[in-house]
Amino acid sequence: MPTGSILVADDDAAIRTVLNQALSRAGYEVRSCGNAATLWRWVSQGDGDLVITDVVMPDENAFDLLPRIKKVRPDLPVIVMSAQNTFMTAIRASEKGAYEYLPKPFDLKELIAIVGRALSEPKKPEAALKGHGEDADAIPLVGRSPAMQDIYRVLARLMQTDLTVMIAGESGTGKELVARALHDYGKRRNGPFVAINMAAIPRDLIESELFGHEKGAFTGANSRSAGRFEQAEGGTLFLDEIGDMPMEAQTRLLRVLQQGEYTTVGGRTPIKTDVRIVAATNKDLRILIQQGLFREDLFFRLNVVPLRLPPLRERTEDVPDLVRHFFLQAEREGLPRKQIDAAALDRLKRYRWPGNVRELENLIRRLAALYPQEIITSSIIEAELATPVATSAPEEGGGDETLASSVERHLNTYFGGFGEQLPPPGLYHRILKDVEYPLLSAALAATRGNQIKAAELLGLNRNTLRKKIRDLDIQIIRTSR
Repeated sequence: MPTGSILVADDDAAIRTVLNQALSRAGYEVRSCGNAATLWRWVSQGDGDLVITDVVMPDENAFDLLPRIKKVRPDLPVIVMSAQNTFMTAIRASEKGAYEYLPKPFDLKELIAIVGRALSEPKKPEAALKGHGEDADAIPLVGRSPAMQDIYRVLARLMQTDLTVMIAGESGTGKELVARALHDYGKRRNGPFVAINMAAIPRDLIESELFGHEKGAFTGANSRSAGRFEQAEGGTLFLDEIGDMPMEAQTRLLRVLQQGEYTTVGGRTPIKTDVRIVAATNKDLRILIQQGLFREDLFFRLNVVPLRLPPLRERTEDVPDLVRHFFLQAEREGLPRKQIDAAALDRLKRYRWPGNVRELENLIRRLAALYPQEIITSSIIEAELATPVATSAPEEGGGDETLASSVERHLNTYFGGFGEQLPPPGLYHRILKDVEYPLLSAALAATRGNQIKAAELLGLNRNTLRKKIRDLDIQIIRTSR
């Protein structure tokens, strides 16, 4: 049975009651109060093995009290609760030395697990960052949804480390913003932040961009050039769209991560490097590994801390905060002040957002710049969302659209056709059938109707393929080369 004395501070009597009951049932001795003064008296007297406190108290903010607590009792774990639920709240909790930050409302089982972990760990003082106040205008990440709260808590834990982070997410979800937040609020914030997009650099120049080159290393190298590793020395190197890195560059990057040094293109002297690596991708690297397009050993080197950014459609409760944030940004940039009514916000929350937060930001800037109305209504939003955007369909002859983006575009159109209603049940199996038919037909065509080769190509059992051919009524045309 767990043992330990826990001090709870929250000015909401109902929350105190719930916490008292839950912690008592878990076997802990609990004392609770509704103000910071009482909590400080207990702590300064040496009472309690752990503190759970709300941030906003009637007499003092917990972030002001925390440094005093850590000074007199550096080993005392403090769990901070808050209904503010912003990125900066999580960061400030970490800065002030809190053991954990929990956004309200939280799961009581999770709290009990955190309490147990805190009391069982060896006692050691927490290192605290300094110098960041919570400025609502400067918050780099916006959103109070449960999905974003999980991200904030992970980021807060990572700030005082140099661990390599792999950020996965669709285009427009804010991967570079997260990478910048890790740098700007981490221990390397006084060093440079250098970003490089692998998809935007010609394949034959990537190694030169990363590692630099010596004069005469190749045609056109008229002088020595510093690479991104050298530019990022002492700071953070952000490798965006890492899945587009060619295999040769992957091999050199792996060597740098393993040995902590590199040579410039055309150079012979190894150069020691001290950078934190943050990588990002909008692709499934495990699939690229299976296809032989990405090194598995490099993946494990980069994927030390995986972080998935949810698409906007998975956190639509954040849309109002994002809209207000982008309107405020537009106003600071000189565009007219705008407001948005509830019906318009509701329509934005029901949209699928294939372009994610970037698409929403572009829409808000367009609304601020082009519409004379001070209040944006649902009719304006309907007109904007009904207008096809240039990137919604592939250009004629273009081959850059992925299967995933094509399916996403098709589903957006499909769902849009039902308005506020939902499609008939059974969508999952209908979509699978729609995809299976052209996939199997293409595999059979590529193998000239040879079912053994088609089954091997698809990774299916031959009997499974034959059954699908019968069920889908696929016509097989056998030809010779």
